[in-house]
Amino acid sequence: MVKKVLIGAAAACVLAGFLFGRDAWSYMHTSARWAKDAVKSSIPIEAEIERARDMVKDIVPDIQKNMHVIAKEEVEVERLQKQINHMEGKLSTDRDNLMKLKNDLSSGKGEFAYAGRRYTATQVKLDLTNRFERFKTNDATLGSLREIYDARQKSLEAARQKLENMLAVKRQLEVDVENLEARLKMVEAAQTTSEYNFDDSRLSRAKELISDLRTRLDVAAKMVDAQGNFHVEIPVSETAPSNIVDEVTEYFSGSRSSVAVVSHQE
Repeated sequence: MVKKVLIGAAAACVLAGFLFGRDAWSYMHTSARWAKDAVKSSIPIEAEIERARDMVKDIVPDIQKNMHVIAKEEVEVERLQKQINHMEGKLSTDRDNLMKLKNDLSSGKGEFAYAGRRYTATQVKLDLTNRFERFKTNDATLGSLREIYDARQKSLEAARQKLENMLAVKRQLEVDVENLEARLKMVEAAQTTSEYNFDDSRLSRAKELISDLRTRLDVAAKMVDAQGNFHVEIPVSETAPSNIVDEVTEYFSGSRSSVAVVSHQE
C-alpha cells in the first residue's frame, strides 16, 4: 500500500514538472506533502501506538547515559570537595606559621630557635617571604577551586533536575500510550456496536418483508373466500320469484320507480 502511494506521488511530481514548468517545484512540494500524509494515514493506529511505545522505551538508554554522567560528576565534585577541605586545613596551618614567624621578627631578636635548631633573623625573614608567597598562591588556588566547585555543583543540580524531568516525561508518555490504547479499544468497541446496528437494520428489513408476505397471504386467502362465495350457477336451494316478468313490469310502470318511462311514440 505504501509503495503504491509513493509511486503515485512520484508520477504526480513528474507530471507536474511536465505540465507546469516553473511552478513544478510548488506542485512537487504539495505532492510530496500529500504523499507523506497519505503514507501516514495508511498506517494502522495499532502500529502507530506500538511505535510510540517503542519510542518511549528508546528513551531508557538516554536516561541511563545521563545517570552515568551524573554519577561520574558526583564523584568528581566529591573529590573536589575533599581537595578544598584539605587545602583549607593546610592554609589554616600555614597561616598560623606565618603569623608566628611574623611575630618573632617583630620582636627584634637576632636569632630564633625552631625544632631544636637556631636561625638568624635574616634566615627567618627569607623563609617568611617564601612562605607568604606560597600562601598567597595556594590561597588564590583555593578560591579558584571554590568557584569551580560552585559551578560544578550548580551544573550537577541542573543535570539532576534534567534527569528528573526526563523520568517524569517518560512516565507521562507511558501513561499517554496506555490512554491511547484504551481509547483505541473503546473505538473498536463502538465500531463493533455499529456493526451490530447494521445487523439490526437488516433484521428490521427481514421483519418488514415477512409482514408484507403475511399481508399478501391474507389478501390471497380473502380472494379465495370471495371466489368461493360467488355463484355462477342457479342456486337450487333458493326459491325463484313466482313471475319475474310481472314484477319488472309492475316496478317500471308504477310509482315505485323514479325513472320515467319513455313512450315509443315519442
